Amino acid sequence: MCGIAGMMMRGGAAVPRERLAAMGRAVAHRGPDGAHDHVAGDVGFHHARLAIIDLATGDQPLHDGAGRALVVNGEIYNYVELRAALPGVPWRTQGDCEPLLALYDRHGLDFLAEVRGMFALALHDPGRGRVVLARDPFGIKPLYYAADPDGLLFASEPQAIVAARRAASGANHQAIRPEAAHELLQLQFTTGRDTIFAGIARVLPGEILVVEGGEIVERRRAPPVLPETVRRQPERAALAAIDRVVMDSVALHERSDVPYGLFLSSGIDSATVLTAMTRLDAAPVRSYTAAFPETGVHDERETAAAMARAAGARHTELPITAEAFFARLPEIAACLDDPVADYAVVPNFLLAERAAEDVKVVLCGVGGDEIFAGYSRYRRQALPRWLGGRPRRRKGPCDGLDLFRTPMAGWRDGIAAAEAETATHAFNGLQRAQALDFADWLPHSVLVAVDRCLMHFGLEGRTPLLDRAVADFGFALPNGLKLRGGQGKYLLRRWLADANPTAKPFAKKLGFTVPVGEWIARDGARLGDLVAREPGIAELCRPATVRQVFVSPDKAHRLLAWRLLFFALWHRRHIRGLAPDGGTLACLDG
Repeated sequence: MCGIAGMMMRGGAAVPRERLAAMGRAVAHRGPDGAHDHVAGDVGFHHARLAIIDLATGDQPLHDGAGRALVVNGEIYNYVELRAALPGVPWRTQGDCEPLLALYDRHGLDFLAEVRGMFALALHDPGRGRVVLARDPFGIKPLYYAADPDGLLFASEPQAIVAARRAASGANHQAIRPEAAHELLQLQFTTGRDTIFAGIARVLPGEILVVEGGEIVERRRAPPVLPETVRRQPERAALAAIDRVVMDSVALHERSDVPYGLFLSSGIDSATVLTAMTRLDAAPVRSYTAAFPETGVHDERETAAAMARAAGARHTELPITAEAFFARLPEIAACLDDPVADYAVVPNFLLAERAAEDVKVVLCGVGGDEIFAGYSRYRRQALPRWLGGRPRRRKGPCDGLDLFRTPMAGWRDGIAAAEAETATHAFNGLQRAQALDFADWLPHSVLVAVDRCLMHFGLEGRTPLLDRAVADFGFALPNGLKLRGGQGKYLLRRWLADANPTAKPFAKKLGFTVPVGEWIARDGARLGDLVAREPGIAELCRPATVRQVFVSPDKAHRLLAWRLLFFALWHRRHIRGLAPDGGTLACLDG
């Protein structure tokens, strides 16, 4: 996993080195183990390396005999099998990404069809005068681009594109889209291709862009799951199959030349990964769990510790307090340049900091809820309308409040567009709900949060349940093997009950939460006043309503107070350009 950035100029213009250098500095935290450039005429690439596989010869950009150059952020997990299927290639490295060049040479733009991994990449093909940008089907690894007047820029993080623009113009201002800010406060993330930054877009999950002369000339896209598929099978056969696909995926995701560990919660998904790792590994698994002492939220420590003891893991518990929350929140908001106001960013960030003391890779259970239908909302969405089924995200915490200075129009447009897209496939109701999460919630909220919080500390996050083989299997399961007895993830629970009964997989799901509302309420009046006066909030919202939200005991208002606080700190760093020095109160009062 690494950081990439680059550009292709219009009209054959030479690459401006100072802009490429500015982009490199902006992604340097993603790759502390080395940085290299590829510059050829109108194309410039930068690669900041986090060395995980092939520590000796795996530096990028990679080149082949045809003059092509490749930079990749991510890991290709089935690289051993891909190399074996490509006899006669004069390999220059022992790494996981080099097979992509050979696959492109043989298959052109179809070169990713057999790849299992997480990746965002840029490939320069001077023979065809083009740059190819691509992203893995789940959007595990990020990639952004901007079509500027003098060429197309791309990077692992939007802030690198902002840095390149600043280097070109000297201006320190980056505009945001107000409608995206409304969407962020309603949903906790932004949807679709367009980011919150004006003129900066996402390469969508599974998308390939072809760039010629600094302009996008072709788009292709592969879906994360196979459409129009339900495979009916007896439960016994399905249990044997899930054992094969889960064990195979975890084994591939453990390929590493550096130490690795696991983020362990009390939930089904991380318990599944722990169970597989314990079977596969001779050495004890290193596991890490967050806890929230002296708060009213469910604490995961006891269950996670019991699972870790049963597995013989080397277990670390990290208590997170209100003091740590307020001290570190400006830094957390600063690392999320593509903003995600999910309170899970707090434990993600602090656990990553602790785990990075021991390991360079952590596995986690992200994706299990989406693949195997774990969310309680799926049970409602799977029903037909006449039985109470309803679309998701019809409301948000801003509803009914005189919060915004301009009408909150169109905040649900991105969700509606994804709903329209999924309606074109012959999915059942449950699959439509899952597909909607694959479109936006997973890549633009959950995975962005994991990527930024971990990469801030040079830590690679791996998601073995978000694997092509696991997804093809899980998505195609009939509803009865996903939902049963008022619970989701039935088949995964059934497998885990046999493989690791300590996990208590059929116990009632208590859910994961972070007590941000409780912490904010302790000094709500003061925080509300400071947030209301912050320029980013003052431009968008009515100050009196903001103050009202921060002192309200209503649960939805507490959620909104958290999002407003996050957005105020985010705007301060990424729009106003102020450093996240000091704690929350110091930043807001400065």
